[in-house]
Amino acid sequence: MDIATDPAITGLAQLEHAHATLKRAWQSDPFPERELRVAQLDKLARILREHEDEWLAAVSADFGHRSPVETRLAELFPSLEGIRHAKKSLKHWMAPQTRGVSLWFKPARAHVRPQPLGVVGIIVPWNYPIYLAIGPMIAALAAGNRVMLKMSEFTPQTGSLMARLCREMLGDDWVQVINGGAEVAAAFSALPFDHLLFTGSTAVGRHVMRAAAANLTPVTLELGGKSPAIVAPGFDARRAAEAIVVGKLLNAGQTCVAPDYVLVKAGERDALVREIRAAASRMYPTLRDNSDYSSVVNARHYQRLNSWLDEARAAGADIDSINPAGEDLSGSHKLPLTLVTGAPDHCTLMQEEIFGPLLPIIAYAKFDEALAYVNARERPLALYLFDEDPMRIARTERTTVAGGMCVNTTVLHVAQDDLPFGGVGASGMGHYHAHEGFLTFSKLKPVLSMPRFNLLSLTHAPYGKRMDWLLKLMLRKP
Repeated sequence: MDIATDPAITGLAQLEHAHATLKRAWQSDPFPERELRVAQLDKLARILREHEDEWLAAVSADFGHRSPVETRLAELFPSLEGIRHAKKSLKHWMAPQTRGVSLWFKPARAHVRPQPLGVVGIIVPWNYPIYLAIGPMIAALAAGNRVMLKMSEFTPQTGSLMARLCREMLGDDWVQVINGGAEVAAAFSALPFDHLLFTGSTAVGRHVMRAAAANLTPVTLELGGKSPAIVAPGFDARRAAEAIVVGKLLNAGQTCVAPDYVLVKAGERDALVREIRAAASRMYPTLRDNSDYSSVVNARHYQRLNSWLDEARAAGADIDSINPAGEDLSGSHKLPLTLVTGAPDHCTLMQEEIFGPLLPIIAYAKFDEALAYVNARERPLALYLFDEDPMRIARTERTTVAGGMCVNTTVLHVAQDDLPFGGVGASGMGHYHAHEGFLTFSKLKPVLSMPRFNLLSLTHAPYGKRMDWLLKLMLRKP
């Protein structure tokens, strides 16, 4: 369903109709059997596998250029792996969980049954428009829900393809895909969903949460923030640089868990900078016509990144753009990896999530200063530590708070199908992926069953000495 960005009543009526269609479908079968859920997941896999070339072309058209390898690697592959994991795990996830019963209530029995919530709304960002639509859909469909997707207006080709394929393969009674601008997104977030998942910026996340609150809709917010990479004293600079460049230049830095800035010991900063330059030059010896190197998504974001660089330069920062072939990149929206050192804290790129191939390098004197720097700021979506010291690694894990953490690599925790993914504080709330994603889109219904013959009559009125004696036992010291 494509809805124009005009916030007319007709557009709102279409949204409400789509939601009502899904609600009626769920009410007709509020607990789909496992075989039906698996069948829907299989159809989702076919959408990806049988239309791979269409996905690659659509995403690349939306970006101006997106590396087809990156779309396969960072969107199609983790989506298909997530489907495999959900199918394999679904029997276990759906099974009622036996719980204990207090001695005083035996021989009663208790269990918890995961139950579909109903209609789940998912607001998809532009940076990974396939994976960040399919990933939450996997969890929602596995949990037995119907799904309503709002695709980003910045990726219209991908949004149109998603709408067509979901309609053809899954049907409007399972998934409805909405395309449109900011007004449509605002109306979408105000619908009375049974759960709403939003992936995007912290600022927009606040608006989504306010809109959802009017309906008491529970929300999962996947935001972002400034994910630090800490290089511990003495760590191999080449090894750290390789992993940092891989994580930073995937999708030209337009990744919510990309390393946002690097903390390195002052005396080792120059060596790390040399190795980052060398790693970037090895991986991307050319940029303009290099199909491996992705563009910044549009002119607005390209101008935003350049204005942040200009501000830092004017404030006295050193700007080091890594353009190995010395190409003229004007007009291409391709931006080289640019290292920024000495930027004052008030600069925008030191305060806001960068979401592009700019990388501030910050020196520290002692390792504890690096941890204090991270802890003094908003909690990030990811934290990356490069270290071989088990004590320092354990201390960092215990004393920093982040949505996720990697040791001696970057980004890859997101692709682990048995790990939950989610932020904390300004970087989000709630989880999806893995079993936690299934639980996010389920109601864990507690059920207590009392057999015919039990001792509860001993606690019924009229009360007397017998009850006094029982209460002395019941209120005994733990």
